[in-house]
Amino acid sequence: MFDNLSQAQEFCAENKIEMIDFMMVDLDGRWRHLTIPVARFTEETLSQGIGFDGSNYGFAPIEKSDMVFVPDLSSAYVDVFEEIPTLGMIGDVQVIGLPENTPFDQYPRNVVKRAEEYMKSQGVATEFRIGPEYEFHVFDHVSFEVAPDSSRYSIDTEQAEWNTGDVGDNLGYKMPHKGGYHMALPMDRLSGFRSRLTLLMEKQGIAVKYHHHEVGGPGQVEIEIEMGSLLDMADKTMMTKYLVKNLAFAENRTATFMPKPVFAEAGNGMHVHMHLFKNGEPLFYDENGYSQLSDTALHFLGGILTHIRALCALTNPATNSYKRLVPGYEAPVTIGYATSNRSSVIRIPAYAKGPQNKRFELRNPDGTCNPYYAFAAILMAGLDGIEKKIDPAKEGFGPYDFNLYDLSDEEQRNIKQLPRSLDEALDALEADQEFLTKGGVFPARLLEIWIERKRAEAARYNQLPQPVEFEMYYDL
Repeated sequence: MFDNLSQAQEFCAENKIEMIDFMMVDLDGRWRHLTIPVARFTEETLSQGIGFDGSNYGFAPIEKSDMVFVPDLSSAYVDVFEEIPTLGMIGDVQVIGLPENTPFDQYPRNVVKRAEEYMKSQGVATEFRIGPEYEFHVFDHVSFEVAPDSSRYSIDTEQAEWNTGDVGDNLGYKMPHKGGYHMALPMDRLSGFRSRLTLLMEKQGIAVKYHHHEVGGPGQVEIEIEMGSLLDMADKTMMTKYLVKNLAFAENRTATFMPKPVFAEAGNGMHVHMHLFKNGEPLFYDENGYSQLSDTALHFLGGILTHIRALCALTNPATNSYKRLVPGYEAPVTIGYATSNRSSVIRIPAYAKGPQNKRFELRNPDGTCNPYYAFAAILMAGLDGIEKKIDPAKEGFGPYDFNLYDLSDEEQRNIKQLPRSLDEALDALEADQEFLTKGGVFPARLLEIWIERKRAEAARYNQLPQPVEFEMYYDL
């Protein structure tokens, strides 16, 4: 938004901005913030940054050094949800050093920057363009409790089919079970919400392709955006989640990107479309290749499939993630690729024709990921495939141009499977991480603390009695 401090100060004066808000990304992928009065925003802020304790953000502490957040003026935006007129901005984290500060190697945006630098240093491509699809649920109510003597949750949305028998003010038109895909008004109660969200996203420079109601009847929706560069899309993913949650909250609703918040309904993924360019020229197109994909594209695809089980620890980092990756809900369970096959973990859209548009889609990621780590890891896996010329067909990854859910149990066992739990994904990451640490893109210490943190989450989940267990086992 701004090239220098003078432009920012002039804007603040003209628009009566009173606060400057700095948005920082923690290890898990949540935004945290620190706010200063606009009068305190000076050249010193931009050059020396603002100190903070990174260990409270989940990062490993750096001994004998301080950590500082350095704002990026070009990322500035007006926060429409703050009560006091506020200018927000994101930025980077550095470690104080002599003679100069150095980027903090664990910070998510710095990992993405190193991934892009590594790609360019290998001479493979100059740009990795991606396009995430955002699926989430919007509810009217949520409550939950986890205690030694009680464990429960409750969600509700007026449009859900379970409210057809409500004897209060009920006008009918409830969304059918697994029947929400592209449903129109009056069943689609969230069309106006999505349009208001789209306008907010457009004002923040996030180009929306379209929005619609998704398959899940109880308030599942989707926003799909235009493709862009790796760092830009990671930043825009954070902004999109911020806008979604705050707009819902402002309208007395609540939104979640949980992969599986409703049993027996479609879950929330975050499919990622991708392709490579070199000096503006597309690298994924070959008129004579399988599904018009070039060898470069197939090798990139082969690298992702080779490392997909380890990638899941970063792209699907929640215990809840693996309640979505089950048969029957258009979520992948096997490792393979195909054209126009929504049961495959990599789908090549048949409608994406021509050199500039040729791409493929990775269907396993979900919105609980830290987008910086997830997107950077996907790039590193693909680059490893190009370096090693991994042929996905020779490696037994397909193409599977048929419904993988229709296979018998014996046939399923002959195809490699995605992890069935977070622990299984973390086991894979422990055994397969060299492709991530190339060029120092992912520091070994970062992967170590990530695994430690996620192991603790999985252990807590595994140790907690679940309500369904009382149903199944209480009388035994």
